[in-house]
Amino acid sequence: MAINSLSPSERRVLTEIELAQRWGVSPKTLQRWRSEGRGPRYLKLSKRVSYPLDAVADFERYALHDSTSERAVR
Repeated sequence: MAINSLSPSERRVLTEIELAQRWGVSPKTLQRWRSEGRGPRYLKLSKRVSYPLDAVADFERYALHDSTSERAVR
């Protein structure tokens, strides 16, 4: 079964466009972050880039802050 035939809730990865929409950033921002070594871990199979949901969730948890001076306790 092709990945595109599954709904986003059934997949374990997000496309670059889906992640950009989820975070309200442009795909170009995600591309730049990849070149700079920033952002969540990603898969690159051939020319296709995708983001495992567990890597996205880990990145989001790490980005949580309780205040401007402290990260949230995980």
